[in-house]
Amino acid sequence: MTVSITHMNAATRIAVVLSLALMSCLGADETFRTLKVKDEVYTNVTVTSSSTTDIYFSHSRGLASAKLKDLDSDLQKHFHYDSAKSAGVESAQRQATADYRIALAQAKPAAAKREEPREEKSAGDDFVAPRISARSVRGQPMPAVEIEKWLTDAPATQGKFVLIDFWATWCGPCRQSIPELNAFSKQFSDRLAVIGISDESEADIRKMTTPHIDYAIASDTQKRMDRNLQITGIPHCVLIDPSGIVRYEGHPGYLDAEKLQHFFDKYSR
Repeated sequence: MTVSITHMNAATRIAVVLSLALMSCLGADETFRTLKVKDEVYTNVTVTSSSTTDIYFSHSRGLASAKLKDLDSDLQKHFHYDSAKSAGVESAQRQATADYRIALAQAKPAAAKREEPREEKSAGDDFVAPRISARSVRGQPMPAVEIEKWLTDAPATQGKFVLIDFWATWCGPCRQSIPELNAFSKQFSDRLAVIGISDESEADIRKMTTPHIDYAIASDTQKRMDRNLQITGIPHCVLIDPSGIVRYEGHPGYLDAEKLQHFFDKYSR
């Protein structure tokens, strides 16, 4: 089948490109003990779908995707990799994305620059987000965490701080926070467990492959935690110390490694 996208508008181009890229989706999940992508090795891999250019999978540390061109030749053959077809799809994707950004810039007036709120400190010298979009539970025991389904292995939390991020795949600021949460999870793996909770379905969460997530992910479509904490805006996170007390709440973007270390030093058992 031949499809011409030359005269389509930007949004239509993106839809067509995505449809073409997904034409070769797998009919059923496939499992692999290990999967090597360039210099990185994933374990306990379940490939949920593939396209002309990519495979999408869960693994022992979270959710990920990989370019077929970065797999070894046997796996490329297994997933029916065609280098010429893949290059054509990637080129169309880049063009569609460029067209969309141009159209968006032309249709949307420049946003007025606003000053970011300054961060404050409490009397106890703990870092406090300038504002939160939820019921405040800082300094209180964390309400029971209710999980409908783990999409990764449940993390080990005994004796650790736990950072819970309430997020969604459709939320741009949520996705922007993921790389830093990945970094926290890796840098403080011996002291911190990071958990992302979305009220979306498992299928919707697994559709998101960028950015890559390296920490534990769970779904709660009943929105029990959202209601309990009265969350009105995301991303919203809480940092819980090993004794179960909430020490930070608010946007994860206000946290950094130095602030986390402050909490670790002050509230470790």
